[in-house]
Amino acid sequence: MPNLKTPHIVLLLSTISLVGNFAIAAVESADSGETYTLAYKFELGEVLRYRVDHTADIRSTMEGTTQQAETKSESIKAWKVTDVLPNGEMEFVHLVEVVRMSNRVPNRALVEFDSERDTSPPAGFEQVARAVGVPLSVVRISPTGDIISREEKHPQPPVTDDMPITLRLPEEPVAIGEQWDESYDVPAETKSGASIQVRTRRVCTLESVKHGIATITVEYQILTPVNAFVESNLIERLTKGTVRFDIEKGRIVSQEHEVDRRILGFAGDSSVMHHVSRMEERLLKADERLARKPK
Repeated sequence: MPNLKTPHIVLLLSTISLVGNFAIAAVESADSGETYTLAYKFELGEVLRYRVDHTADIRSTMEGTTQQAETKSESIKAWKVTDVLPNGEMEFVHLVEVVRMSNRVPNRALVEFDSERDTSPPAGFEQVARAVGVPLSVVRISPTGDIISREEKHPQPPVTDDMPITLRLPEEPVAIGEQWDESYDVPAETKSGASIQVRTRRVCTLESVKHGIATITVEYQILTPVNAFVESNLIERLTKGTVRFDIEKGRIVSQEHEVDRRILGFAGDSSVMHHVSRMEERLLKADERLARKPK
């Protein structure tokens, strides 16, 4: 059976750079033609805190046997802005202040960890526990979200280029209905163990602007023809979602991304994998925290 562990540690600890080929495409729109400049605008000394909720349910059937893995996490990530340059570049320290996680994998009992309650983590959560409350990395970005520099401060899972810490924004003003995309070459492994490069892209569309909030739809796509085995190893990337961006303040205020995908024949003709996951993130007010849970 395949490994059914989900990448919560990567989601919680990684701050991933944005690189790739970037393009803007004009599409037909009924809008009046007004354009909007989308740019990050952090202020020196401010702290942006986000609540991040992530759930995943992966069911895999091979040779008549079905296994299921379920994971859930609630966390607060913080970006502490330490520098703002005249050219608009911003530097921040990224850390995770609080985390609660649960994990259920085949043939094992449910395992839970609460960084505010548990004095020692259960087996498998040691890396997450060591990373809570400490600087993970120092990241400098441009107003469009390009990674100018990145310094790791704490051991983390390997960084991949196509899973961004910030949504890449267009360099030029965009109108309602306009799209921009960024392409990536992602390493993958075939069933025989050979390494290949898979061309992918993330497509963004400015859907609307209301009360100063831009709504952007985002979809991750595989461009290279791949078989079911390779697709099953990239499945967690294949998200569709919505990002809400405050144009005046220059920051994401909320976002939701999900995967609901079934792959047939990923490990034999009768095999089936069904991956369902959802990530929600919301900018917190100054006094908001995770609600306390009973022991």
